[in-house]
Amino acid sequence: MSGRKSLLIAAAVAFGLAVMPASAQTLRYANQGTLKSLDPYTFKESTTIAHHAHVYEGLTARDKDLKIVPALAESWETPEPTRWRFHLRKGVKFHNGEPFTADDVIFSADRVRATGSNFLSNVPPDAKFIKVDDYTVDVKLDAPNPILISQWDTWYIMSKKWCEDNNSVAPTPVSATTPSYAALHENGTGPFIIESHQPGVKTVFKVNPNWWGKPEHNLKEIVFTTIASDATRVAALLSGEVDIIEPVPVQDIGRVDSSPNAQVLKGPELRTIFLGMDETRDELLYSNVKGKNPFKDIRVREAFYKAIDVELIKTRVMRGLSTPSALMIAPQLYALSKEFTRPKYDPDAAKKLLTEAGYPDGFEVGMDCPNDRYVNDAAICQAVVGMLARIGVKVNLNAQPKAQYFAKVLKPGGYNTSFFLLGWTPSSMDAHNVMHDIMGCRDDAKDATRGEANLGNYCNKEFDALTDKVLVETDTAKRDQLIKQAFEIGIKDYGYIPLHQQAVAWGVSKKVKIPLRADNAVLLFLATKTE
Repeated sequence: MSGRKSLLIAAAVAFGLAVMPASAQTLRYANQGTLKSLDPYTFKESTTIAHHAHVYEGLTARDKDLKIVPALAESWETPEPTRWRFHLRKGVKFHNGEPFTADDVIFSADRVRATGSNFLSNVPPDAKFIKVDDYTVDVKLDAPNPILISQWDTWYIMSKKWCEDNNSVAPTPVSATTPSYAALHENGTGPFIIESHQPGVKTVFKVNPNWWGKPEHNLKEIVFTTIASDATRVAALLSGEVDIIEPVPVQDIGRVDSSPNAQVLKGPELRTIFLGMDETRDELLYSNVKGKNPFKDIRVREAFYKAIDVELIKTRVMRGLSTPSALMIAPQLYALSKEFTRPKYDPDAAKKLLTEAGYPDGFEVGMDCPNDRYVNDAAICQAVVGMLARIGVKVNLNAQPKAQYFAKVLKPGGYNTSFFLLGWTPSSMDAHNVMHDIMGCRDDAKDATRGEANLGNYCNKEFDALTDKVLVETDTAKRDQLIKQAFEIGIKDYGYIPLHQQAVAWGVSKKVKIPLRADNAVLLFLATKTE
């Protein structure tokens, strides 16, 4: 989950790295996870966002170095600190032939911030979109916002008329049991068109012959299928049944690399894997503790933190493909990250803390975990279960596919989890996104988007005040110090338990040439394939 969340299939189509062979090809790609909804505002999760990037586009994009570049907006400027002006690309058409205009931008700005959207924080609530003419839009703000467009490459523009004609003006909630028209169909402006979509099974993308950009791949179609089984996914790659798989299980990396048909592309990812706890309810759900919530006690949160052996997870579960973290953000995204040190693993101290908190024999709690989202996510959760058992805590693990996981934990009316594992890459490539979306208080009457992904509802108003200062501070050194102060508060509160940044491992056929982006995402749109 996350903002950018290291897109595995990027919409960075126009930043050439590849040489095009003579004939066009079909690229067959398999992932452990599924693609359920085609509504681009339903599910803020990297695999889903990445697939949407084939067909939808934002006003901006990110190049191979993660720099913000023009997309549906050709250019922009800030005539005054609280006003941005966007000049839209002319001649762009949606897949059904409708022209793209300012009306679609204004409609999309309203829709992405409407009830049911999982992308509320991509567009600030105070941003007022004003149509200057058909190809010019002004955005007025209550206060300066130097990172306004930092998440707009994953805010995809939709057709106003198409949504209205198909009863899809409202976003499709992630917990929806009945799919909307927009969840089963697409109408973007991007370089591919979806020819067929079987939710959770298979999706076929065909090249859009009327795309405004210049393709730099040699693909005629991309066929995406879900292969949940690790063994089956690897076998499909090695046999040539598919061309690319993600992820390669850590135990199979050597096998794939030694094969004559495929290789593994790997590198550190910007996603941080972490544990969170329900710190709000008066009585903890899914627990044998009645009438109170142990996680409201900082001693219990500290005990859980010190009971987790991240080095053991690194060596045994991740087989070296992780970097233990002291912060809720990757070190590549925050200059002062080296100034923070993670508290040491100390089960004896953890046990003592539980006793002091009134739980000398521990207690029982449920834990939610996806089992098809991150590298070895279920195995990480199993390891956490064992580690907490050593201090007397019985964890009842509920590991399930990401579609069911997110439908449960994001249940409307209050996030439905007591203890959980999640991953997050800030879509803005900036600490503010983590501070605002993950660590911000959910009860902010002035900012409904604060804490949008804060499943445990960690809340510290002093932390939020620093977050607001970070948003408007333009001096980098001062800004870094504000971020440092905020993270120091979060660490002192034991608001979350950061585990690590995982490594990505892509299995790629030797018939395919494909570049990695700066965040080690595979640029599928720049793939070339030979027979």
